[in-house]
Amino acid sequence: MDFSARIGVLDMSVASSVGQTRPVSRSVELVVGGMTCAACAARVERKLNKLDGVHAVVNLATEKATVDCPAAIGVQTLIAEVERAGYQAREHEPEAPTDARAEAATVRSLWHRLIVALLLSAPLGDLSITLALVPSLRFPGWQWVLLAMTIPVATWCAWPFHRIALRNARHLSTSMDTLVSCGITASVCWSIYTIFFNSGAGAATDGVWGLIFRPGGSIYLDVAAGVTTFLLAGRLFEAKARSRAGGALRALAALGAKDVAVLEADGTERRVAVGRLRVGQEFVVRPGETIATDGVVASGNCAVDTSTMTGESVPVEVTEGDAVTGGTIALHGRLVVTATRVGADTQLAHLVRLVEQAQTDKAGIQRLADRICGVFVPIVFGLAALTLIGWLLGTGSPQHAVGAALAVLIIACPCALGLATPTALLVASGRGAQLGIFIKGHQALESARAIDTVVLDKTGTITHGRMALVGLLTAPEVERADLLRLAGAIEEPSEHATAAAITATARQELGTLPAVTDFTSLAGRGVRGMVEQREVLVGSARLLVEHDIEIPAPLAQAGADWEKVGHTTVLLAADGVALGVFALADTVKPSAAGAISELHRLGLRTVLLTGDNATTARTVAAEVGIEEVIAEVLPDDKAAVIQRLQGEGHSVAMVGDGVNDAPALARADLGLAVVSGTDVALGAADLILVRDDLDVVPGALRLARSTLRTIHGNLAWAFGYNVAALPLAAFGLLNPLIAGGAMALSSLFVVTNSLRLRRFDLLAPR
Repeated sequence: MDFSARIGVLDMSVASSVGQTRPVSRSVELVVGGMTCAACAARVERKLNKLDGVHAVVNLATEKATVDCPAAIGVQTLIAEVERAGYQAREHEPEAPTDARAEAATVRSLWHRLIVALLLSAPLGDLSITLALVPSLRFPGWQWVLLAMTIPVATWCAWPFHRIALRNARHLSTSMDTLVSCGITASVCWSIYTIFFNSGAGAATDGVWGLIFRPGGSIYLDVAAGVTTFLLAGRLFEAKARSRAGGALRALAALGAKDVAVLEADGTERRVAVGRLRVGQEFVVRPGETIATDGVVASGNCAVDTSTMTGESVPVEVTEGDAVTGGTIALHGRLVVTATRVGADTQLAHLVRLVEQAQTDKAGIQRLADRICGVFVPIVFGLAALTLIGWLLGTGSPQHAVGAALAVLIIACPCALGLATPTALLVASGRGAQLGIFIKGHQALESARAIDTVVLDKTGTITHGRMALVGLLTAPEVERADLLRLAGAIEEPSEHATAAAITATARQELGTLPAVTDFTSLAGRGVRGMVEQREVLVGSARLLVEHDIEIPAPLAQAGADWEKVGHTTVLLAADGVALGVFALADTVKPSAAGAISELHRLGLRTVLLTGDNATTARTVAAEVGIEEVIAEVLPDDKAAVIQRLQGEGHSVAMVGDGVNDAPALARADLGLAVVSGTDVALGAADLILVRDDLDVVPGALRLARSTLRTIHGNLAWAFGYNVAALPLAAFGLLNPLIAGGAMALSSLFVVTNSLRLRRFDLLAPR
């Protein structure tokens, strides 16, 4: 099956995974602005899916909506529907880069608001509580001092929550932002009423206990400021996480060439933007340049570094008639390539789509807090309304009625809930960084607890990702040092990976090497030159045969044996006589076998998934203890393998490092990227393994599970506290001042519980 056919099969399988079961006329991508949570994405999806024949999936991380729709429905109709849901939309332009500046501006804005909130809320809390509990300390103008410290926090700092609450109100919907906005606004408004019109009620006659149990005479501006500050911190953490998610796609798109040297009919070259390249045009690729698009070599020969796309550590020699892939790098030699696929049809563009589609599937799993809030927020508003009506009917006192209803809103404000996830993630991220693990988001933790299968890439993950000399056999009466001296010298001018490995070993063992003259690179076969007055030839067995050089049986047998286990072999001849054979391979990391053993001890199934040849893959798998091997797969095939395992009922973690692993990392339930890998792999993964030590893989899974357990404990406490306190507030037994104190204690519990993660031990089973 050729690449185009595989794309078609995979696109159909991906479509089926997100519920696509009926034929559609076209697919449209929209950029959706203004979404802040999973509930927003769900709202846009519901609005679009109400259109006849439309199936939409919204990706919160990339702020895109992928819409399959009949041709009769225009893009403007879809945009209008999104706008009716309260968000902005425009059609996505495939060649337009993701606006990283807008994301950075959002993060900066949240930082500025958070700093102002912190500077004002800390002294405000001390002052407002003191003046509320001890009225005798109130000084002339104290009301204006409190308001001057509160208003900037409750308005400008809290504006992100107010803006979303107003938009929700226009569309008759609610979210956690609605509850936050109402709580902040109500607390400020009632405090203004209290300090100007009711500041002495209860305080002078009833003392502290009167303030505690009477819902009418308290000041709780500090509550409004505290809620704003805590939740801004959580919103900032989320914004940073979303920016990193978008960075994966920006890094992937950045791999492509920006311009290309098009070859005109008269033989002249003209550099144009890569977007202007058309199928059938010829373009020139020079050493070190990125191949602009998929094509076929029309003339020339070259070694091409394909590791970014296939994972193969050894450069591939291409010559006339061979296919090349956009995004790979020409190492030496000049190529003239005929473009066969351009733009959205290239393999690199397909990788971008795979990562986006996989991230979209993950974004459809709403965070636990958002799911609960879908029920919690309406219940709180309903309870506040019933409290207001009940107190009015029962006592006829608006002061008591409003105070009790307000206490319900204040105590329900999700301060601890806003801290539950960010604090655990921050502590776990800090501890993980010390241990060589970086946690990128909450979804990774949700996935970690159910993992039963770990799929590992070979090149750069289990192995070092570079060639090394692993075997050497000399002919009789030839010294190892003599063979290495000749081989190291002749290979030093070459840019090939095998040459670099031989030269590195020669320099390590011998130090200096003799000079080479008359050096010639023989494309795809080897090199030739003069060293110490001897004509030296290094290359494949075929090269020696072409030069009528006899290969002794021991050397030939050793080479054949090494090739059977997946090693690359080269021979050296001097003055027409074969002197020795070298074996080179991508060596296994020392920690690999131990890490695989630990994964098996945890009851996890392991699979080796690689684009390398089957012989090499089986050799590496046997060395580290992996029994299942899937070899010779392209990047899109890797994602399909992950999807197939998931279809069989497995929860899959993927460990990789290259661009070719990015779709599989994004598709997996949990993606783990080795930090020495590409930016694309790091962006697509959920966990980053900062240490180049595979022992950290099982430790990362245990840390993720421990963090998730902590988050669940925090959420249980945050909602449990609300469930217990709401009835007390509704019956008028809690002053909002005490509600604010309870929130502070609840937040303290959440933070303390999260700090336990600092004691996580990478080696101790959890």
